Amino acid sequence: MRALVTGATGYVGGAILDHLSAAGHNVTATVRSQAGARAVRARGGMPVAADVRDADALIRAMDGRDTVFHAAGVNGFCLPDSSEMFATNVDGSVAVIRAALRAGVGKVIYTSSAVTIGEEAGTVGTESTVHRGRYLSDYERSKVEAERAVAIEAEDLGVNVVSVNPASVQGPGRVTGTARLLLAFLKGRLRWLPATRATIVDVDDCARGHLAAAEHGAKGARYLLAGATLSTAEMAQELASVAGIDVRIRTLSPTVARGAGIMVGAGYRLARRQAPICPEMIRTMLHGHALDGSRAERELGLEYTPIEVTFQRMVEWYRQQGHL
Repeated sequence: MRALVTGATGYVGGAILDHLSAAGHNVTATVRSQAGARAVRARGGMPVAADVRDADALIRAMDGRDTVFHAAGVNGFCLPDSSEMFATNVDGSVAVIRAALRAGVGKVIYTSSAVTIGEEAGTVGTESTVHRGRYLSDYERSKVEAERAVAIEAEDLGVNVVSVNPASVQGPGRVTGTARLLLAFLKGRLRWLPATRATIVDVDDCARGHLAAAEHGAKGARYLLAGATLSTAEMAQELASVAGIDVRIRTLSPTVARGAGIMVGAGYRLARRQAPICPEMIRTMLHGHALDGSRAERELGLEYTPIEVTFQRMVEWYRQQGHL
């Protein structure tokens, strides 16, 4: 492939760039800073200056490319102002599709999110699940609006777009988001969590799923990348076993968890600071997610890494980096 990656300085985009480079593909990546350019070069890519909301810059960046991996986006909770997240996730994604048409790109692999599935609590979500019609967070709403806008734009313009919807992406190199909670647990700083469940996909499986979607994905299709679904207790037990520690997690009742989210969120708003937890984060955690990633296995040939291997790789990386 002659591929362009947006968001290559992020966790998922960086993994996609790594796998493209390792496979010998000709890869360029959009950057917005000199530090980003250095990071892209270090991973085997060629940096090109462009912002996903700059149409002309995007067209120039896509010149001579046959495939675009659009992984740029904002993933955040408890944001004081979510307008930038919506602008990047929705408007930026539409701009990428329009630029792909004008640049003559053959295929766009769009990194959506498993949150767009919108399954009801206690059910298992698939690509055909009808969204529940209510949103757990501003992030979920932004990704649902973005995916719908991309699908409409692609249909209207005739652009070949394949949507990839990763579950919670975990693995070496991640210390933010939910990985921050896992790390806090391993360090003995977190002993109470809501009783819930989550679906995890290894970061390498996520990247390989994107490349497989470029090769085998059907036009207009969406593919969930979802490895293992675990409860909070199962996750803690598996992590503790891999790390060789003897600890137990205690579960919070939903009422206590919601109260904590409200109080902490309100306190940080008064201080005009971004809160580490807030009602939308607690609401998302309590809802939990269980997702079926078997379509990617059947149609893309993706094989998922066992969750214990993912956790082993994470713990080894944490130790190498001094996080433990």
